[in-house]
Amino acid sequence: MTALTEIKGTGAPLHRALAEQGITELEQLAGADFQKLLALHGVGLKGLNRINDALGEKGLEPMSGVVAPKATTRTVEADVKTKPTGQSAEEWIESLPWPRRVEQGKELLEIFREVTGAEPVMWGESIVGYGHFHYRYETGREGDTAQVAFSPRKAAISLYGLQSGDGAEGLLDRLGPHKRSVSCVYVTKLDQVDHDVLRELIARAWVSDSVCRTTCSFVRWHEAETRKTPSRYRGWPPKL
Repeated sequence: MTALTEIKGTGAPLHRALAEQGITELEQLAGADFQKLLALHGVGLKGLNRINDALGEKGLEPMSGVVAPKATTRTVEADVKTKPTGQSAEEWIESLPWPRRVEQGKELLEIFREVTGAEPVMWGESIVGYGHFHYRYETGREGDTAQVAFSPRKAAISLYGLQSGDGAEGLLDRLGPHKRSVSCVYVTKLDQVDHDVLRELIARAWVSDSVCRTTCSFVRWHEAETRKTPSRYRGWPPKL
């Protein structure tokens, strides 16, 4: 269990407000109603968003009804630089301890390769990416990520960047069983989603330069990796 006081970017007023509701650990907030919590005295938008980010980073279900904080114009002293690794995506997928995810990972390798025409590249320890995208926050922070990516994890398959393409919202409504969080799509059973729709989502995201991907948890994950965040905050496989 993770105490809320361990989460960087959260303060005492937030901790006290949640403690009065009997909430002292991160795991208690998985799937919670964001806006109901925000209405509590002492709970701020920034701190609650940080807790929601921590849920995803720990592999827990994000809150519902999340309200994103307003962007600022503050500049940062140093830009975050992220780079892909030299690990083989195929070998990493083969090494997964979940046979079902190995099979699905191989299937996704072919789908993404077929649609993008690109070869897979490992970004960090658990993200299979295709292409390259340079992002820049309004705060001045910038870096690099894959154009589209996926990560087959125990709880679910995370699909990154698919919400950046034109008409993505309508396509996602036809995709099949899934959950969404900012720019990431989570699928538990790959055989229950429409593969033609999935291919179209990938194709549209592949040619998109939409800034919406700059808020994707994939970017936040890379920033955490770059800052050498403790391993308990790495990755985002939600429990569905």
